[in-house]
Amino acid sequence: MKFEIAILGSSSATPVFNRNPSAQLLNCNDNFYLIDCGEGTQQQLIKFGYKASKIDHVFITHLHGDHYFGLIGLISSLHLNGRTKALNVYGPKALEDILNIQFKYSDTVLKFPLIFNPIDGSRHSVILENKDLIVEAFPLNHRIPCTGFVFKETPHSRKLNVSELEAKAVPLNFYSMLKRGVDVTDLDGKVYKYSDFTFPPLPPRKYAYCSDTIFEETYFSYIKDSDLLYHEATFMHDLVDRAKQTFHTTSYEAALVAQKTNSKRLLIGHFSSRYKTLIPLLMEAKTVFESTELAIEGRTFQI
Repeated sequence: MKFEIAILGSSSATPVFNRNPSAQLLNCNDNFYLIDCGEGTQQQLIKFGYKASKIDHVFITHLHGDHYFGLIGLISSLHLNGRTKALNVYGPKALEDILNIQFKYSDTVLKFPLIFNPIDGSRHSVILENKDLIVEAFPLNHRIPCTGFVFKETPHSRKLNVSELEAKAVPLNFYSMLKRGVDVTDLDGKVYKYSDFTFPPLPPRKYAYCSDTIFEETYFSYIKDSDLLYHEATFMHDLVDRAKQTFHTTSYEAALVAQKTNSKRLLIGHFSSRYKTLIPLLMEAKTVFESTELAIEGRTFQI
């Protein structure tokens, strides 16, 4: 099953040096989930060949503009292009007020249902669960309430060992039970053990998204054992005092997070406009956690 993340924006605060503010697009089994929606996100979708109409869920971490200023434009374009299916938005309660006042004073009545799902940024919670994904929100520590997100595949079914099933002439109507991990007994008392006729499922993959936050261990338990961890890395570590003042993280600290949470791979982003080249941030992170990559716009990372 497809499980990948496309980078649409990786700049902090303002667009600069051909870097746009935060936005990512998660593709899970050809269902699309937008994570943050900084200014210019819909242009980035067009640039990199993604259809905004396929997005059914939008997740906003917090109410600093570089994480949501593109949302009203995206919603307006969907409205003007004739969307009729519902769009789910997840974010701080105040975001609903911001959207409603925009619609009020532009005299806009959307042609599609906009379903707003408020997030309590002070606690961990499951905010979405469907056949493909379980999405969790968890608190981060920023200047204003801010949440991170974990996107985890729903547990897979066991795989049928078709050759063994056919060789032992197992009745077809037993297949679904065996696939669910249940032993089956026929009318003659013969037991068919699921372990004999199925293969163990692959473990669910996990993507963790850590938006703006100061470096601390309070959120580590939510993101541990991630297959891919995205973590903000606004500054290099020589500016760690500046990072603390602004409740941000350095590239060195982001690498420590990956190391301490047993993540398999790390993506760093949310880069300060002071950096024209990003290689020094990457090199600094790699001194702690080798499997680090830059969240470069236009790149897609398989999870």
